[in-house]
Amino acid sequence: MGVLDEEALASALSDDPDETLTLLVEMSSATDEALRSQVRRLAPRLILEQTRRGLPRSSGVSKRRIRAATVGGDIDLDRSMDSVLGARAEGRRARLDELLVSDWAKPELALCLVIDRSGSMNGARLTTAAVAAAACASLAPRENAVITFAALVDVLKPMQERHPASETVASILSLRGHGTTSLSAALEQARRQLGRAAARRKVTLLLSDCRATEESESAAAASSLQELIILAPSDDVEAAEQLARASGAAWAAVDSVLDVPRLLNRLMADDRV
Repeated sequence: MGVLDEEALASALSDDPDETLTLLVEMSSATDEALRSQVRRLAPRLILEQTRRGLPRSSGVSKRRIRAATVGGDIDLDRSMDSVLGARAEGRRARLDELLVSDWAKPELALCLVIDRSGSMNGARLTTAAVAAAACASLAPRENAVITFAALVDVLKPMQERHPASETVASILSLRGHGTTSLSAALEQARRQLGRAAARRKVTLLLSDCRATEESESAAAASSLQELIILAPSDDVEAAEQLARASGAAWAAVDSVLDVPRLLNRLMADDRV
């Protein structure tokens, strides 16, 4: 009691990562305090590691770029020195079009994850949500947000706040399901969060069966988003498919917790910058 065999855990992750991550998440609520504490320390890191293996190396992070000084920016003295010295030798000042500046390109991608917690948040559901959060943090490390919703909407991780991905994952693992579904309000909050992002591409990732009490309002809210991707549980996809059809969203069914990185790769590939 109170001890997690990390060698056995590593072996199990190699054999069946889906089942092992789900079991680990279920153990995070174990009655044994020492075991529960150990699992809660390990689970976020392992979820991040397993998720990143299924994602591309490139991401939406902004990059330093070198451009002509005519566009504005911070003068890059090292790259501009030859032009400055050449102009001095000619007895004049260097022109702007001879100088170089460096600045940060806008991030290419902002992601807002919207998690439905209106039903039972069991091990598989919690793990899938945590994997989705890890994927969003990896794909859009500078600009990502996480929203949860049931009857009320909660911004778990705001777009403009910097939280370690492991902290966000740990917060998701403590979620408990309850209440009715306020989908339209959650999508409206996602639109507001993404409105604060600088990225050119702004994607909302909805993790839900999309069963809402206000279907017409949900469709309108979904249609107002720049881009919406819906991931629904494979045993309950009818409402998600209907919402995707009504709003022009992309959608897919999730069969297992580590399906999320693969599905995101596929659904975002056509438009990835």
